[in-house]
Amino acid sequence: MIRTLNVILTLTSVAALVGVYSLKNSVEGTAAEKTALERTISRQESDLSMLKADWAYLNQPSHIEPIVDRHLAALNLQPLKQTQVGSFNVLPMRPPAPDTAGLTDLLKSLESGVDPAAGAPLPEGQ
Repeated sequence: MIRTLNVILTLTSVAALVGVYSLKNSVEGTAAEKTALERTISRQESDLSMLKADWAYLNQPSHIEPIVDRHLAALNLQPLKQTQVGSFNVLPMRPPAPDTAGLTDLLKSLESGVDPAAGAPLPEGQ
């Protein structure tokens, strides 16, 4: 009886040892993946920072002006004239409040089954 109990406990210990070892390996693999992802994210953030700096440099007027001058004739670019820019005075004023009476009449005619555009009853199912 004791011998059987010793064998069962030994097998249980070996099974627990295998389980703990496999758990340790999977945790180490997950940690390695996490470290690799953190390195990739860090590298991509530094690349993004460099790209933003390049974009800021390339959008400076002092950088764009020689390019525009070089291609002025080919692109047929003309300087902007003041007359091409509008003013606030030409913008239309805000429209008055909507015609609620007309909308109410439209909804009433639709509810009654009459098509307001044609003046004929609406077909069934609409």
